[in-house]
Amino acid sequence: MKKLNLLGCFLLGCFMVKAQDSTIKSSVKNVEAKVDSVLTLMTLEEKVGQLVQYNGSWDLTGPASEMNNKQKEENLKAGKVGAMLNVLSVDATREAQKLVMENSRLQIPLMFGYDVIHGYTTIFPVPLAETASWDLEAMERTAEIAALESAANGVNWTFSPMIDVSRDARWGRIMEGSGEDPYLTSKVAVAKVKGYQSEDLANPRSIAATAKHFAGYGFGEAGRDYNTVHIGENELHNTILPPFKAAADAGVATFMNAFNDLDGIPATGHKTLQRDILKRDWDWNGFVVSDWGSIPEMIAHGIAKDKKEAAKIALNAGSDMDMEGGAYESSLVDLVEEGEVSEDYINDAVKRVLRVKFKLGLFDDPYLYSNANLLDQISFEEHKAVARDVAKKSIVLLKNEKDLLPIKEFVKKIAVIGPLADDKDTPIGNWRAQGEANSAVSLLEGLQNNNDENVEISYAKGADLGVGERSFLMPLEINETDKSGFEEAINTASEADLVIVALGEDAFQTGEGRSQVNIGLAGVQQELLEEIYKVNQNVVLVLINGRPLEITWAAENIPAIVEAWQLGSESGNAIADVLLGDYNPSGKLPVSFPRAVGQEPLYYNQKSTGRPSNPTHVTYSGYTDEKKDALYPFGFGLSYTDFEYGDLQLSSEEMDANGSIEASITLSNIGNVEGKEIVQLYLRDLVASTTRPVKELKGFEAVNLAPGESKTVTFEIDEEMLQFYNANRKWESEAGEFEVFIGGNSRDLQKATFSLKK
Repeated sequence: MKKLNLLGCFLLGCFMVKAQDSTIKSSVKNVEAKVDSVLTLMTLEEKVGQLVQYNGSWDLTGPASEMNNKQKEENLKAGKVGAMLNVLSVDATREAQKLVMENSRLQIPLMFGYDVIHGYTTIFPVPLAETASWDLEAMERTAEIAALESAANGVNWTFSPMIDVSRDARWGRIMEGSGEDPYLTSKVAVAKVKGYQSEDLANPRSIAATAKHFAGYGFGEAGRDYNTVHIGENELHNTILPPFKAAADAGVATFMNAFNDLDGIPATGHKTLQRDILKRDWDWNGFVVSDWGSIPEMIAHGIAKDKKEAAKIALNAGSDMDMEGGAYESSLVDLVEEGEVSEDYINDAVKRVLRVKFKLGLFDDPYLYSNANLLDQISFEEHKAVARDVAKKSIVLLKNEKDLLPIKEFVKKIAVIGPLADDKDTPIGNWRAQGEANSAVSLLEGLQNNNDENVEISYAKGADLGVGERSFLMPLEINETDKSGFEEAINTASEADLVIVALGEDAFQTGEGRSQVNIGLAGVQQELLEEIYKVNQNVVLVLINGRPLEITWAAENIPAIVEAWQLGSESGNAIADVLLGDYNPSGKLPVSFPRAVGQEPLYYNQKSTGRPSNPTHVTYSGYTDEKKDALYPFGFGLSYTDFEYGDLQLSSEEMDANGSIEASITLSNIGNVEGKEIVQLYLRDLVASTTRPVKELKGFEAVNLAPGESKTVTFEIDEEMLQFYNANRKWESEAGEFEVFIGGNSRDLQKATFSLKK
């Protein structure tokens, strides 16, 4: 025992750098030398241990009871575990860390991960909703707050951001990402990494971020979760990989691979993705963690006969850490000794894990994230204020005929109706971390909290959205028959000056494993809406949902529609801010809304076919029973004021490869109230070595204007913006003609043309 303690002292003496003060971690200079020094002391078994992650499925503050957990505890004591997940609270993480630090030979500290997706205790809008704000500073701030609350509860690693580009509203996890566009998703990825990790991981309130899921997960066949992905090299590089490259360049600490296969190879065992592109071409030095059990899932994929073969495939392909898969701990030592896995690959994986731990400051203080005092320093009221602010920025006004919104002073009787009107849980959304159930401000509460005392608010539920218990593992059973509440709702609506109907999806209708063939208003909701409309046509439809919905009937009939998503803890107050006119909506859709589910997958940056759409020729691209375009396109969102775009002007009609040109447009507020418009820049390469999208987002700017005010918005276009992964399998631009578009959404745009000379 004395010998082991001396070794522990040697490690602490060599690798700990005294912190300059109580709030700043030690310098991460010379990290590589420290990593190499630790590696030389490790046995093969200890190296493999660093590549194993356990789920904290038992009470770490007491003795392990189940046989499996007893073995896990013994492995922790032996230094055969590198990380844990779902170990929550400073007490629990301290006890888990003690098992390692007081018993293992080398005392290499653990990392503690958790799915902190849109907040830890304070819950912000689901990621798809938050992206609708197009406010990168706000997104960085919410990640910063989530990191602080996580760190105060013992967590130092989040499995976020999810930056899978997705174009299919049927896919349940579309709520967890940033929509259909690679450029916007790339910008969100960088903002989130900066928010979680701060300037670097030497900040005691920061946590390590994870870019996931690498790669192609959002393109699952027919929107089915975990499914096969059919894409080519061009689509991979031009659409799917850019957000991941942006995250890697931003210094994201870890990547997580995906459940899906890509062109026949599961992403977990995909060498080209992980070892060639990510680690070699991008020169990224963090580590890759598998998704939950995705290494042994390669057995079900049919490319591994057992866990041992799955471990060989995954490690050789560049998957560094096995999350709760049991494959690495049971097989890697044997595989190395048998010559099936190179110890050089093991060493590389271990160095990557150690590198992140050093950067987190865990070798300085293994209990750094078990600081009980940090929680007392948090102002949850301040965090709630931020949640309300970003929630109202995320709301998208889809329709506002009859000038129903904002609610006018002459409206004295408001009926609030719908299964989600007084729901305090659905706004929290899926992937809610430690957000307390039924803790959100409901729409009804928000209106009551902010209402003029002279206005009468009445409420009738109308119908239940579903029946029975539901949770992350158990989706809601949709109510398809019970309309017993219709009569009360109809009577309440008939007596009101204005009716607000809150419909949409339950919190657990979207998320992992929540793919759907129907994305309309589930159950009896559509019928309820139609019955209400029959007795009172002054209807505001408030949608509370996590994915794009098929709402064609509502778009044709209901005069006002507000996309309010699942907005988190302050949902109802934020919606009330918008409905009552205290905040002028400025959100823009990050994903297209379909006219019919049969259009999915649907996206604005599609390619032109050899026979483009023609309304009079059935042999041309499109549908015979529906329009081809979106009901509400990417980038769309209205305001309570009106914006007018002038003519698009270019500083030159020619651009040299080493130069740039400017595209300018004058935006005017021709309405009666101050408003914010998200001005969007799109480009199109007219003739190229591969087919190119009809337009691609390449820039955006938020512009605040008072009534009658105008501003010229200018975008600089340089050669880098024109690059794409081309027929030469390189990122480069090609000489030729380009179209530039500027406007308020991807459909309504001004256009000009220029050429690139090379």
